[in-house]
Amino acid sequence: MQRILITGAAGFIGANLVERLLSTENDIFVVGLDSLNDYYDPAIKEYRLSRLASVAIKYPQNQWLFVRGNIADRALVDNLFAEHQFDVVVNLAAQAGVRYSITNPDAYIESNIIGFYNILEACRHSYDNGAKGVEHLVYASSSSVYGSNKKVPYSTDDKVDNPVSLYAATKKSNELMAHAYSKLYDIPSTGLRFFTVYGPAGRPDMAYFGFTDKLRRGETIKIFNYGNCRRDFTYIDDIVEGVQRVMHCAPARSKGDDGLPVPPYAVYNIGNSSPENLLDFVDILQQELVAAGVLPADYDFEIHKELVAMQPGDVPVTYADTTALECDFNFKPHTPLRTGLRAFAQWYKEFYG
Repeated sequence: MQRILITGAAGFIGANLVERLLSTENDIFVVGLDSLNDYYDPAIKEYRLSRLASVAIKYPQNQWLFVRGNIADRALVDNLFAEHQFDVVVNLAAQAGVRYSITNPDAYIESNIIGFYNILEACRHSYDNGAKGVEHLVYASSSSVYGSNKKVPYSTDDKVDNPVSLYAATKKSNELMAHAYSKLYDIPSTGLRFFTVYGPAGRPDMAYFGFTDKLRRGETIKIFNYGNCRRDFTYIDDIVEGVQRVMHCAPARSKGDDGLPVPPYAVYNIGNSSPENLLDFVDILQQELVAAGVLPADYDFEIHKELVAMQPGDVPVTYADTTALECDFNFKPHTPLRTGLRAFAQWYKEFYG
């Protein structure tokens, strides 16, 4: 039975990944770790965990264990590794959000730097005393590492040395730390740069969710950069399928001419490779909210829109070059924006009534 650790398991990507693994694979034991912090409404995290409990019952060939805790707790992380001897580790636990990093930097250092360091150290010591150890570490990076890169689409071959937020800097740090540990300790690791993930039961701090909340309350939504932003919106099902494929294909270990390990290390973009104008995105969202009954058919959208300047730490465009992902895994995200926003609108109606 393959043993898998997924951190951030009550989070948006984490919970959907656990659900996919439990429902599509056989003979796996998934341990989920999450602190259930209150960065956003914990009720949504509890909702995701309740779904996972139901899924686990349907697929008794697999096992599911949830542990409440923080990856910044070194003793907890070490104990989990010692007890379960994980084959695969997927680190999705992180403090997310660009703007929150400007006002609450401590949270990012604790989770994204110290917490990730604890995961790396646990992976390193999983090989102690000749043990087989972790076969593959997969971790979440972000499209934010590209900063204000003017070359599009963004390629993993691009230099990413100019982050425009602390959040982006911590994600780039994760990639550097993982590379160092891959080189020093021959740990196969893969970083995944996610591009604007959306879908049902998503993060309330994301624009599409916040827009919906405000429109439902009759408030005005602010559309930044006067509507000239473009985002590579990626539906959650595409993200977790990509993660699942990557999990099963660790970078190969090898030796260089100097006899030392060549870092078994890789980084991929996971994005839709089709950036959408923010005004078009809002227009589709509004249509689907009306169709789902979240908003009345006669809702006056124009009086609830305000075009404003760019925010600090934001970027005008995100656009993923997924050539490497397509080549190595024969996979490309493909869900149309309208399809994804329709699923979100229907979930929102069901969840909030």
